[in-house]
Amino acid sequence: MRFTTFLFDLDDTLYPPSTGLWGAIAGRINRYMIEQMGFPPEQVVALREQYFREYGTTLRGLQARHHVDTDGYLAFVHDVPLAEYIHPDPELRGALAGLPGRKFIFTNADRGHAGRVVKTVGLEGLFDGVIDVHTIAPYCKPMPEAFQLALQAAGDPEPRTCVLLDDQARITRAGRAAGLFTVLVGKDSAADGEADACLPRLADLPGLLQGII
Repeated sequence: MRFTTFLFDLDDTLYPPSTGLWGAIAGRINRYMIEQMGFPPEQVVALREQYFREYGTTLRGLQARHHVDTDGYLAFVHDVPLAEYIHPDPELRGALAGLPGRKFIFTNADRGHAGRVVKTVGLEGLFDGVIDVHTIAPYCKPMPEAFQLALQAAGDPEPRTCVLLDDQARITRAGRAAGLFTVLVGKDSAADGEADACLPRLADLPGLLQGII
């Protein structure tokens, strides 16, 4: 087996973007900035886009510029009724359960949110650990340092033996630069350098790997 370690993104990767869950979380981020931090509503969208570009996530931008209460922020933005958006996925569970090697969640969210999502999608017991926003602090995906810390947390495997699965091309591009085999999830194609492979449905991962090895 060429690959020994799998790093799975969480939101919009372990479940399809069509569920609307990430949209609900984004709405909570907007509310936090307005209600808890006092930003004018008309400035929030532009600020989030600026921080996303400059720092990787809204949270990292708020930490750098405004000394946000990180734990309070994470608790607020993830306070979403998950079961209204996502549901158990037996097909995905079977596909991931059959993968040889170690499996980790690698997310810019926190461990608590990851655990709730994994349980709601019916994937509990399949992962060897969660590499979250605290594990890779003060960095986040797609920063190169975040990948270094993630590999350390996963037991220092050789990058070439690791598969990174993410729904964002900026992150698969960075993972590829770090030496990982990258899969852009939820897409039929990718521009040059964005990823090593594309996978419209995560449940089809075993078939993709068979075609590679």
